Amino acid sequence: MPVLTSHTPAPDGAPRPSAAPGSAGAPVDLGPAVALSCRECGERFPLSPIFACEACFGPLEIAYDLPTGDPGALRSAIEAGPHSIWRYAPLLPVPADVATKPNLHPGGTPLVRADRLAAALGHGGELYVKDDSGNPTHSFKDRVVANAVEAARAFGFTTLSCSSTGNLAGAVGAAAARAGLRSCVFIPHDLEQGKVVMAAVYGGELVGIEGTYDDVNRFCSELIGDPAGEGWGFVNVNLRPYYAEGSKTLAFEIAEQLGWRLPDQLVVPIASGSQLTKIDKGIKELIATGLVEDKPYKIFGAQAEGCSPVSQAYKAGHDVVRPVKPATIAKSLAIGNPADGPYVLDIARRTGGAVEDVTDPQIVDAIKLLARTEGIFAETAGGVTVGVTRKLIETGQLDPELTTVVLNTGDGLKTLDAVAGTTGPTAIIRPNLDAFREAGLA
Repeated sequence: MPVLTSHTPAPDGAPRPSAAPGSAGAPVDLGPAVALSCRECGERFPLSPIFACEACFGPLEIAYDLPTGDPGALRSAIEAGPHSIWRYAPLLPVPADVATKPNLHPGGTPLVRADRLAAALGHGGELYVKDDSGNPTHSFKDRVVANAVEAARAFGFTTLSCSSTGNLAGAVGAAAARAGLRSCVFIPHDLEQGKVVMAAVYGGELVGIEGTYDDVNRFCSELIGDPAGEGWGFVNVNLRPYYAEGSKTLAFEIAEQLGWRLPDQLVVPIASGSQLTKIDKGIKELIATGLVEDKPYKIFGAQAEGCSPVSQAYKAGHDVVRPVKPATIAKSLAIGNPADGPYVLDIARRTGGAVEDVTDPQIVDAIKLLARTEGIFAETAGGVTVGVTRKLIETGQLDPELTTVVLNTGDGLKTLDAVAGTTGPTAIIRPNLDAFREAGLA
């Protein structure tokens, strides 16, 4: 893949559009995105399929020319847009006509007022669950992949790929099928069967790697530098700056669904940490564009105890996240060396939040609690956020009188094994009324 190390400024000071590989110098149209900017040193590069700064090796993210002017007009334009993440196209690295292209159109998922869950947790204020299980492949990953597909198109890639703990593999397979691209995705060999089937059904190539997610990710990084990976867009590696921006749409939707106001507190699951950092970025952009009133907010990170390197670092007061070997039922969060871990620590501390973890039994209890109080069957990551919310309330770290949003990022049908051993028929009876009464069901 080409690595661009400098750019020539345009007359207005913005970098010139970069050329897509193999496109004979054609400009890249990614809407308001104007450059890649290093999160560490601030060095800028043209829009291209790179993810690390050559000057300091820091991570790159998208810099924008965001809308300015009348926030009311921008709100009206958003509200008149499609019922998907593409209503926020003016704030994303996508072309203006993105909604007309073949993609899965994710987003528009419900923000559920969770009064019965609040009562069970001892939360006296407004408590909401942002339920992203309603996306096309039943996880929030559809949001990030949709953005990556547009970057892949812009840069002329023909194969869409990823390293995945499960949900991303399914999202890439589905998005590639819809977009008419080849897909080849890589997963740990021991994922939940439901996620394996969902990743394979779309007809792309699915490759199991012997090892953990971190082993899978290292392999993908090697493939990118090899001729065998030529023409491949790895959504969470060389397309990562574009891909990650999709998580901002969670912040955008939550604010809009609350009547264009920010919640006081958010509880977000941590795998790589990218989702949490981009939700924070999205909030900052909402404030910068005047779409919401500037006010304090707290972001809390949630991990499973069996893979809690960020939580451990937070509690120890460290700035460095020490890698761990995952051992938890929450496999979608089982990233032992989270790339954005240090930035999560910064955000939790800056906003007055925290990072906490829960055990596997607590995850199962939380999944069942959310299901019986609100009718939402969450996957294990949702059990982590609900379980951590309960723990944060019990320890006094989260204010139960403030407006709080808890994220559920996937469907429990993908992680049935987590609850199968403790859930089943209330009774098995003969088909008559006497048996019904004898079972105490009358």
